Amino acid sequence: MNQTKQTVFISIGVILTIALLMTILPIYNVWKQGLSGEAALARAEQTKKITIETARAEVEAAKLRAEAIQIMGEAAKAYPEYRHQEFIGAFGEALREGTIKQIIYVPTEANIPILEATRTN
Repeated sequence: MNQTKQTVFISIGVILTIALLMTILPIYNVWKQGLSGEAALARAEQTKKITIETARAEVEAAKLRAEAIQIMGEAAKAYPEYRHQEFIGAFGEALREGTIKQIIYVPTEANIPILEATRTN
């Protein structure tokens, strides 16, 4: 009889455990999916914010570049020697970097190359 009571208690315990798991597991799965959905939504919102801020920064950078180009254009119009100085600066930088291998001098007169030296008779 003692053994029969133990078997009954164990059987009731197993049945209650199974019933409890059958009740709790679906609720847990729904709760877990809700949390993962909230996490995915938060990730999507963060990605959207990052994309918007990146686009704003690119627009601002483009405006600043356009403004710099405009300022340089105005400076070139107001000061014609500006382009000449820019060329000399770029030429000097190329010489320092070693990207220029050879310099050929072409004599000019009024910015027109002299093609032939005058022959003396």
